[in-house]
Amino acid sequence: MREIQTYLRVLITFARNSLVRDMTFRANFLIELVASVSWMFMHLAFWLLVFHYTPSIGVGTGWGRYEFFLFIATTLLIQSLTQTFFLSNADTFTELVRSGDLDMLLVKPLDTQFLISFRQVKWASLGNFFLGLLLLWVSFTHIAIHPTIASFVLYPFYILCGVAIFYGMMISLAATSVWMGRNATLLDFWFYLTNFSRYPSEIFSGGAFGKGVRFVLTFLFPVLLVANVPARLIVKPLAPETPLEAAMPLIGLAVAILAVAISRRFFQYALRFYRSASC
Repeated sequence: MREIQTYLRVLITFARNSLVRDMTFRANFLIELVASVSWMFMHLAFWLLVFHYTPSIGVGTGWGRYEFFLFIATTLLIQSLTQTFFLSNADTFTELVRSGDLDMLLVKPLDTQFLISFRQVKWASLGNFFLGLLLLWVSFTHIAIHPTIASFVLYPFYILCGVAIFYGMMISLAATSVWMGRNATLLDFWFYLTNFSRYPSEIFSGGAFGKGVRFVLTFLFPVLLVANVPARLIVKPLAPETPLEAAMPLIGLAVAILAVAISRRFFQYALRFYRSASC
C-alpha cells in the first residue's frame, strides 16, 4: 500500500510540474490547445458534409449521423487521454536512448517504465477530451436508442481498456529505439496506424480483402477494438449482428490485458540490450 502511495505522489508531482511548465509558456500552451481543437472541428465539419448527402455510413449498419458522432466522441476521449499521458513520453524515449540520458532513470529507485511513461503530461491535449465529452452528450440526446445501466457502467471501463491497448502498442513501438538508436518515424507510424481506429468496423466488411483487413486490425494490430467496443455499448447495446460483434467486449478486455502484459515484458526485454552512455 505504501508503494502505491509513493507512485501516486510521484505521478501527481509529474502532473504538477508539467502544468507549471505549460503555464510558464502560456502562449505556446494556448496555441497547442487551439490547434488541436480546431483540427477536430474541421474533422467534424467534414463528416457533417458527408451526412448532408447520406443518412448513414453504409446501408443498414446503424451508424447514422449522431450514432457516428458518438463514435467520434469515443475516439476523442481515448486518443486525448493517450496523448495527454503517453504519446510525448514515448516519443521522448527515443532521445533518451540516443543521448544516454536513460542512464539517469535506470538508477532511480522506481520502476523505469513508470518513470518513462508519466514523466510529462501534455495538458493541452485535454482540450479534445472535453470536446469529446460535449460531443458525446449532444450525440446521446439525439439517438433513439436507450442503453442499459450496464452499458453506462461499462462504457468508461472500456474507454480505459482502449487507452490500455493504445499504451501497450505505443510503448512497444518506443522500445524498439533500443535497437534502432533513433526511431524518428514513431509518431508518423503511430498516426497512420491509429487512423484506422477512427472508423466503425463495418467499413472493413466488403469482400475477402476487407475481411482480411478487419481481422488484422482486430487481432494483430487491435486498433478497431479501441473505439468500436465502448461505442457499441451505447449505440448497439443489445443488437450484435454477428458472432464477432457479440464477442467484441470479451475480446476487447482480453486484448487490453494482453497489450499491457506483452508490452511490459517486451519493454523489460529491450532494456537488457540498452548500452549505457558510459560504455
